[in-house]
Amino acid sequence: MDILLVIKALILGVVEGLTEFLPVSSTGHLIVVGDLLNFESNGKVFEIAIQLGAVLAVVYEYKHRFAHVITHIGKERATNRFVLNLAIAFIPAAIVGLIFSKQIKLYLFNPVTVATALVIGGLVILWIEKRQSTRIPKVMSVDDMRPRDALVVGLAQVLALVPGTSRSGSTIMGGMLWGLERKAATEFSFFLAVPVMIAATTFDILKHIHEFTAEDVSLIAVGFVAAFVAALIAVKALLKFVSHKNYVPFAWYRIVFGGLILLTWATGWVHW
Repeated sequence: MDILLVIKALILGVVEGLTEFLPVSSTGHLIVVGDLLNFESNGKVFEIAIQLGAVLAVVYEYKHRFAHVITHIGKERATNRFVLNLAIAFIPAAIVGLIFSKQIKLYLFNPVTVATALVIGGLVILWIEKRQSTRIPKVMSVDDMRPRDALVVGLAQVLALVPGTSRSGSTIMGGMLWGLERKAATEFSFFLAVPVMIAATTFDILKHIHEFTAEDVSLIAVGFVAAFVAALIAVKALLKFVSHKNYVPFAWYRIVFGGLILLTWATGWVHW
């Protein structure tokens, strides 16, 4: 196997893991970094498949919560409501994604679209955080969420189908705008990532499984492990961060990063 290709897969795995649960768009970063690295493997499937590594980091971090859900579903009202909320939040993006996935990948998976979405999303985060500072949240924990709260978060997640918007960013900010407390919105975004990414990964792998080579599988394995480790670090750090801080630094990061991509594109410094 080409060692350079392995290194590129490792880098992309780390990028995925560090950005999947931050409101900065993991897909957007993978598109930009993959373009810079000229990653020539089965790129789109690779990017989807390694996200499962990041998702498993959430399962590991909340293993006791997931174990409780598995053993108490159908027996405990709070657990049933939690599962129902995840199902409700999952449905909107799943339906829209199934209908428009081909068009989205064909027309929107490029660095310029990503950069534009990063900048716009950053400005939206700044607005929501400014608004949030003068409001008292209505929902203080994930267990307090009602089905209509979950539906709002699910509708917000549809925006994340545009690369660069950020799945975690849209769900966290959508939840906060609706009235969820910052940590509650963040944790629900983590939990929602599990069914969403498992479904997306399974769908894409089954759709393209005939295209896989032994090299593809090996590269996905490298990226998968790197994404798991990096995401575990990122999840722990983000939970600690949001306990005391807001998402404004991530907004400025998005604006600067996206702005630099647009600048290099407009001036011709980099041929994205």
